[in-house]
Amino acid sequence: MAIESIIAQIDEEIAKLTQIRALLSTTGIVSAKVALPKARNAPAQAKGKKRRVLSPEARKRIADAQRKRWAAQKAKTK
Repeated sequence: MAIESIIAQIDEEIAKLTQIRALLSTTGIVSAKVALPKARNAPAQAKGKKRRVLSPEARKRIADAQRKRWAAQKAKTK
């Protein structure tokens, strides 16, 4: 009977968790914290990371490559 063994394991886990909760509540560690989702577009300073800086030459190479990709895409549609 697989279902009976699963139920027995769940009961054991519930007993363990109940005991742990009782221990934590007596020490006063239990708190009602709610984890808020982190903002995806938060500034780099808020995360504590140093922001990387591209040189003007690197920006120009990236911009030129993107313009070349756009031109190729535009030529493909005509």
